[in-house]
Amino acid sequence: MAWVDNQSMARGWESKSVEEQMLAAEKAVRTPPLSAEQVERNAKLQGLELERTRLRRELQAACNARHRGMLEQALAHVDGQIAALG
Repeated sequence: MAWVDNQSMARGWESKSVEEQMLAAEKAVRTPPLSAEQVERNAKLQGLELERTRLRRELQAACNARHRGMLEQALAHVDGQIAALG
């Protein structure tokens, strides 16, 4: 009996996946394509967010006061760049 339940569950998941794919395709059609400048801006913003995450993680682990200061300055610089883009 459990075998039958697993098969029906698999079909349900399959249907849901197909439904999600259809919704994603509809959304892609409705969304206008990004310009080259927008793509470049988004890529730069994503890179800055990753750099910010890395700096914050290093700052949490830093013990040396001079190293912490350097990381704080770098973090402030990255935050400024993010603010300029956003």
